[in-house]
Amino acid sequence: MTGGSERAGRFNRKAVMVGEAQQRVLAAAEGLQLGSELVPLQASGGRRLAQTIVASSDWPPFARSGLDGYAVRAADIAAASPEQPATLRVVDSVAAGGLALAAVKKGTAVRIMTGAAVPEGADAVVMLEQTAEAMLDDGSPAVLIKHAGLAGQHIAPRGEEFRRGSVLAVPGTVVRPGHVALLGTFGYAEVAVQKRPRVAVFATGSELLPVAASLAPGQIRDSNSYMVAAMVEQSGAEPILCGSLPDELGAVEAALSSVRERADLIITTGGVSVGDFDVMSELLHSLKKGSLAEPLQTRSSANSASSAPAPINERQNKILFDRVAMRPGSPTSAAVVGGKLLFALSGNPGACFVGFELFVRPALISMQGAKEALPRTVRARLLTAIDKPSPHVRYVRARLINDSEGRLLADPLAFSKSSMMASIADAEGLAVIPSGSKGAEAGELIEVVLIP
Repeated sequence: MTGGSERAGRFNRKAVMVGEAQQRVLAAAEGLQLGSELVPLQASGGRRLAQTIVASSDWPPFARSGLDGYAVRAADIAAASPEQPATLRVVDSVAAGGLALAAVKKGTAVRIMTGAAVPEGADAVVMLEQTAEAMLDDGSPAVLIKHAGLAGQHIAPRGEEFRRGSVLAVPGTVVRPGHVALLGTFGYAEVAVQKRPRVAVFATGSELLPVAASLAPGQIRDSNSYMVAAMVEQSGAEPILCGSLPDELGAVEAALSSVRERADLIITTGGVSVGDFDVMSELLHSLKKGSLAEPLQTRSSANSASSAPAPINERQNKILFDRVAMRPGSPTSAAVVGGKLLFALSGNPGACFVGFELFVRPALISMQGAKEALPRTVRARLLTAIDKPSPHVRYVRARLINDSEGRLLADPLAFSKSSMMASIADAEGLAVIPSGSKGAEAGELIEVVLIP
């Protein structure tokens, strides 16, 4: 059996489709937004806005010159040419940040620099390269204008880019360098942004060693935690690395209890399959049955008992899904435990990576106020065939290439098995291969989930 009707024997896990799983995650995350905070402008980059940003003035706030040259009346140079230049008396000079003391009247001009306010009476600017310095009979400075011009040329009128009150960005927008420039332009010394979710990251597995440890027989280093932490940070959240846990249910419950007051979301990796030591599956199964044990709690004294956090089984608990109809990462699970989102990702690096992109990143983005939280997708032609059939939709790591005709191609990467990590660093997208009795042919148009 395939798709939403599939049942895993142990723990009675029913697979849901990817789209349905994503919608369940977003529905849960929507109620978990953390509010806003004010940060200095210089600290706002990469954060998500919590307020609508509007222009506090017209921009530019005055008519300004677009280049170095002379501010003139267009009528005075209408017939100018290299052979018969217009001669104008120079009555002033103005630089950016200053104001001309003299107005431009018939037969006069003002020397002007880029960004300076256009003097009163002028309606055109002539670039310096189309002029020549001169002197009148009385010794006054003058300029020869060698080309005719039109009213408005090389002048940015007041309000050309923005009118006062124009919306510059809406809540949920990621503040990029261009937004920082706008915020500074309109006087936003402080910016209201969404608070960053704090994310506790655990790895489960008695075989795991710290990254700094030497390898030992039968053991591997915990690289998943650091990969996930980097992805959390890339998503605008704050990772809390909590180390690895043994394959013991009590230890896992106690660990979840210990972080629930300082974390807004919890991620575990490993222990989600149907093996004898897959402790997260056991925990989620207990949650599903309503028999999750009270986690161990550390209390410094008897007096602290009244202020200690309630055990997680006394708060809202809900399984969102404990199996997804996809490869890799079908055991990927999500729940609300103690009012906090919990994601149990696969311990296989490739499956862990896919599970994060499809479910965890959208949750974190939604918690920061974004209206469109699901990953972006594009259509691309498959460069090489993927022949292997699958009962579930597959997400294959791929590079994206533009061919000589400008077409977007998806190039499946080698070493893309669930347990392999060699191609994760080079992946630019996840090629979506539909389920069925065959894979996908070279040249077939497919969907690709973009990786940030």
